[in-house]
Amino acid sequence: MEGSVEARVSHEVDRWLAWLPRWRPGTHRGRVRLCTRCFGSPILAAAGLDVDVPHPVQHAFSMRMKGIIDVAVDDYTARNLPMLHREIRLAEERKARRPYRAGEGLDPEFLGLDLDPDPTPGEPFLFTLQGLEADAAAEAAEPAPRPFTPQEKEALREEVRLADDFAKQLGRRICAELARHRQRIANAVERLVEPQVAELLADLDRELDAPGWSG
Repeated sequence: MEGSVEARVSHEVDRWLAWLPRWRPGTHRGRVRLCTRCFGSPILAAAGLDVDVPHPVQHAFSMRMKGIIDVAVDDYTARNLPMLHREIRLAEERKARRPYRAGEGLDPEFLGLDLDPDPTPGEPFLFTLQGLEADAAAEAAEPAPRPFTPQEKEALREEVRLADDFAKQLGRRICAELARHRQRIANAVERLVEPQVAELLADLDRELDAPGWSG
């Protein structure tokens, strides 16, 4: 999306709010591992989504904000960091030649989530999506590129640092802008998410109180 950071943040908040009514607790499995994208995220804290909000709701929001950063960093890299831009382009070309990419084409709400359920001890999977993707990547492996000279390594490290600094600055701008949207985000969570969580807890409470429960 074109436009200022403020316009892009507002647009992505609007799209998240449009998605939120479709969220249902029963359509998402529980997580065993912490999500590194969401745990401790300053963006979620700025939006008021860091406490007492189901992870799928948090993740859908954080990935939309990440999309803003990714697009801006890609543009900044293409205009200002030629070595890093070239390496990213080559990596994308290699990835595009893979015959199978399990995580491609997903909506932002599902990007970055585990592709496979957590395994049950003693019950191995016949196959996993991540395993199929790794097999396909191995089959499509190409010869290693020419190694960098020390000077090239240093120049590339400097460009990576500049791109990282740009991303951090943009992240801070997004956090500041999200303060303007906190109230409508909170209203949507109160109206659409909290009743579903309360109903889920009530169902669990009724099940535990049922006469036939062995505990």
